[in-house]
Amino acid sequence: MTNQNLIKYIYGIADNALILGQRLSELCGHGPTLETDIAMTNIALDLLGQTRSYYQYIAELSKEDITEDDVAFLRKEREYLNVLLVEQPNTDFAHVITRQYFFDEFHFRLLEQLQESQNVNLQAIAKKSIKEVAYHRQFSSDWVKRLGDGTEVSHEKMQLAVSNLWPYTNELFMTTKDDVAAINSNHGVDVNGLKNNYFNKVAEVLNEATLKVPDLDYFQKGGKKGIHTEHMGFILSDLQYMQRTYPNMKW
Repeated sequence: MTNQNLIKYIYGIADNALILGQRLSELCGHGPTLETDIAMTNIALDLLGQTRSYYQYIAELSKEDITEDDVAFLRKEREYLNVLLVEQPNTDFAHVITRQYFFDEFHFRLLEQLQESQNVNLQAIAKKSIKEVAYHRQFSSDWVKRLGDGTEVSHEKMQLAVSNLWPYTNELFMTTKDDVAAINSNHGVDVNGLKNNYFNKVAEVLNEATLKVPDLDYFQKGGKKGIHTEHMGFILSDLQYMQRTYPNMKW
């Protein structure tokens, strides 16, 4: 495995946390209740903290003179390798919670396995992050059940969110050539091996929430190769504005 393979593998993990953290940050002060507002803001901060650890490691690995700020704020859209799921808009609270749960269930399993990586830096980040992500998953799965099995209106909104976001779940388990290189060198996690347990658990939670699992044969993909939805440009416009307008600002 080359250094470039490892850097791109880490981008594939870190960019998910950055973009989802940015999405949740957009909701700061707009949560449906004070409790959920604070909880989602804290989840956003957790994800951004994890992002920082990954990006600092990427800066160390890079032969260029770059910092975590350059990595976060000065790349072009096609250079971000996050899955399409995390860039989907905050349509309503049902979409926010469903998007979060679909990602949390995957993220927890990824970090569980990443703790066994032969790469001591990735291993350390995973061990530090997994307690936070366990809380994220508990929070989002509880809300999926509460809203799905709630009122007629909340059930309808949750079912619509599940149907709209389900086509983005399969990409979580796709691998690029850089992922394969990281897996073969025991630095990375073979996410395809997590797939069955993921979908079985998600189906169990949706069933408990009285929600139907969509019956689809086609899934969206592209984010892991830098091909994003129309939403990504707007996210980066907000995310990068300060650094591009006032260069050399620090986190």
